[in-house]
Formats: sequence, structure tokens, C-alpha cells
Amino acid sequence: MEVNHVLIVEDDKEIREGVEIYLKSQGYVVFQASDGIEGLKVIEEEEIHLAIVDVMMPRMDGIAMTIKLREKYDFPVIFLSAKSEEVDKIMGLNMGADDYVTKPFTPMELLARVNSQLRRYGKFLEKLGNTEKASNIYTIGGLEINEDTVEVTVDGEAVTVTPTEYRILLLLIKNPGRVFSAEEIYERVWNERAVSTDTIMVHVRNIREKIEINPKEPKYLKVVWGVGYKIEKQA
Repeated sequence: MEVNHVLIVEDDKEIREGVEIYLKSQGYVVFQASDGIEGLKVIEEEEIHLAIVDVMMPRMDGIAMTIKLREKYDFPVIFLSAKSEEVDKIMGLNMGADDYVTKPFTPMELLARVNSQLRRYGKFLEKLGNTEKASNIYTIGGLEINEDTVEVTVDGEAVTVTPTEYRILLLLIKNPGRVFSAEEIYERVWNERAVSTDTIMVHVRNIREKIEINPKEPKYLKVVWGVGYKIEKQA
């Protein structure tokens, strides 16, 4: 069984080393960096499966680092933030993070997020590497998802989505016209009980920006106010 490599990017040495000790005790191989520049260097030199990234750091902060790494890598990123305001969480998710943990946090809380993200990322890679089966293609109008090659296209043009965005989109396109609540999307995609569904709204917004000609008047991904989200059936 492959051992997962986790990168901790945090300018507070005590937090960094405390998280490393706990993750190592759970069998993870851990790498450290004290800012975004060091973090990107580690990613270039080592195989990383997940990064835990502090938002506020000197030289290069977590948001700038995540924007840069998303140009080449799709492994999960969990933000650490001392701020609890909604705007900070939304900004982090918009910049390519998959989840966030607000300081102060417990080791068990962080470990649960790490395990959840790596479990889902493993399934994503498994799909990506399995192209021998008969093709499973879902098409709604000009939107198309090939489940076996893990590719999303709109009007024939490839669209780059994160693993989380892909799973949400796949759930909806497999059930055209069906409305899913934010809680149900969370539980289906994360495979765990929904504690907070704040991230769903942000991921949906990001998906719209990528697949819709006019995100404010979406053709595919619709909101049913007070109920949830759906992929609209096309004539």
C-alpha cells in the first residue's frame, strides 16, 4: 500500500512540528516548509499527495502559493486560517483550495480532513488511470463528462476542474433534472455526514465560471432557491 506524502506549509514552527508529529504517528510521510516559496520548491522536488497550507505567511502567502501550484498539480489543498470570517473561507476556495480548517484546531479535526481529502483524491486518480473499460460519457447539451478519462468538455473545448468540482458535476449530470440539497451533495461527494455545507456554494460558483458562457444566467447548473442545485435537462 502506497504511503501518502503530506506537505505542511506554515510559518509557525511549533504548529508545523506539532502537525508533523501527529501525522507521522498516523503513518504519513511529512515534509515541511515555512512559506509559499519553500513549499513550491518541495512540491517540485518531492511527490506530494496533499498540502496543508497556512493562509498568512511571509514572502509568499498560502493563496499565492495555491494559485501557482494549481497551474500544474491537482492534489488536495487544505487551508489553515486564523480568521473565521466567511469571506476568507470563500477566497481560499476560489483560489483552488479543497477545504479549510480554522485555527485553533484539534489534531483529530485536521486528521479527519486529511483522511477525507486523500480518500477522495485516491478515487479520482483511480478513475483517471482506468481507461480500458467501455466509455461512460454523460452529455447535456454542449456539456460532456467522460467518467473513464475524467474529462470535462463544453462545446468540444476541454475544461479544467478540480477533483472536488468534478465529483459534484458528475453527481449532478448523472441525474439531470433532479434537485440535490447542499447537504446531500456534501454527503454524496465527501462520503461523510454533512457538518458544514458552506463549501458547496463556492464550488458551484467556481463550476459555473468554468462551464457557463454567462455564469449569472446559467444554462446548465441551476439553483432551485431554498432547495438546492441541479443540472438542467436539455431538449
